[in-house]
Amino acid sequence: MEKLTQLFEDIVKLWGAYGGWSGQYMVGIRRTLLLAVAATLIGCLIGLLCGILNTIPYSKSDNIVKRFFLKLIRVVVRIYVEVFRGTPMILQAVFIFYGIPYFSGVQPFQGNTGMWMAALLVVSINTGAYMAESVRGGIISIDPGQTEGAKAIGMTHVQTMVNVVLPQALRNIIPQIGNNFIINLKDTSVMFIIGFVEFFATHRSIVGINLMYFPSATIEMIGYLTMTLVSSILLRWLEKKLDGDDNYELVQADQLTLAAGTYSHPHTPEKALERSLKKEEER
Repeated sequence: MEKLTQLFEDIVKLWGAYGGWSGQYMVGIRRTLLLAVAATLIGCLIGLLCGILNTIPYSKSDNIVKRFFLKLIRVVVRIYVEVFRGTPMILQAVFIFYGIPYFSGVQPFQGNTGMWMAALLVVSINTGAYMAESVRGGIISIDPGQTEGAKAIGMTHVQTMVNVVLPQALRNIIPQIGNNFIINLKDTSVMFIIGFVEFFATHRSIVGINLMYFPSATIEMIGYLTMTLVSSILLRWLEKKLDGDDNYELVQADQLTLAAGTYSHPHTPEKALERSLKKEEER
């Protein structure tokens, strides 16, 4: 109990010195959130492009040039996906940040803006590799009959993808997009390797000043847990909104729709009697 009390006091002391809206911890949190949101959006666009290119159909009757380029695109996308899914993000950051100057002799990532660009590039490309497979899976999960029906009414492949397949596929992969965003919230912590100062790098900097490692790490744990929990709640709310209402009411006001009980079949007994009386009157 004494240790817990001491831990609480140390946390309060650290937060008082480095917390608050303009404190180093909050600055680190804002930079982490901004990087995660921007990289997830860009990664989704990369994944969407790769997923669409990877599912363009072709057959043996198509032009040989078309088949060659489509096969080449699929090979390039497959290499990209396997490389960036199969290696740690921290090494990808090292290869991009230090590898480009090593081979070109030019350092394109200079200053604070350069750090942002390097971090955004690494996280976006990594996210795009995961999203490419998610988008491909979402596209092939749509019933092929819908694609055939769209083509039967004269839609091109682009029109079919935009108006029929993608709206359904994107709804199916919303959970995966949210999952990648939460992963990015945590994985941005490896960007300290290239000098980018986000939430985890802020913790390292503060610990270097006061040597209170565990209390600062506890603040980090609480901060990351809060960000991921809030993100999960918001993403579940978005999924429910996209699902729509659970209960539906049938429309009865349409003039072309007859309500139940207002229509009589011409061969019912009442109608038959009415026709018989009408004939008698005519005679």
